[in-house]
Amino acid sequence: MTIDARGKACPQPVVLALHALAELKEGENLEVWVDNDAAVENLKRMAAQKGRAASVQKESDYWRVMIGEGAQDASQSAPQPSCGCTVMGADAVVAIGSDTMGRGSEELGHALLKSFLYALAQLEMPPRTMLFFNGGAKWTVEGSPSLEDLRELESRGTEILTCGTCLDYYGLKEKLAVGSVTNMYRIAEILTQADRLVNL
Repeated sequence: MTIDARGKACPQPVVLALHALAELKEGENLEVWVDNDAAVENLKRMAAQKGRAASVQKESDYWRVMIGEGAQDASQSAPQPSCGCTVMGADAVVAIGSDTMGRGSEELGHALLKSFLYALAQLEMPPRTMLFFNGGAKWTVEGSPSLEDLRELESRGTEILTCGTCLDYYGLKEKLAVGSVTNMYRIAEILTQADRLVNL
């Protein structure tokens, strides 16, 4: 099976490969075409994580990453993909208190958070609860670029809660498009009882 992931931003090449690996029949191999070094490295790490062999062939303007059966040599093993396509855990809580991820460029931070939400929707075990407050409340309303991913998470059992005071502050209460409204007491309860917390 061959996947053309050229032009796809992180973590899409890894996610596409994971989906394809799940569909492979015994004895079949996967070939993924990518056009940047980061995607090559992420695919190699993912293959190692899954106990599969990976080889890379450079073409004129892209790479062919071949993923087959069989464990890699220990010398080639690597940690999980840097874009994070691993199991988060059924008891994890993700708290998003900003409309960007990290500090620095707002444009980059917005793109990173959009990519993070996409990656969460692709996990085998998505988080139990997602909390959106302050600027993060903008991600759960009409016009959000991540509504499809958040709805996918909700359909798979993730509880999506948005701070009502925050929605009121930004004039967005009537535009909530996924999940439900909550209050700071409930947010405090969830945060203090979380087994695993990802705070952005």
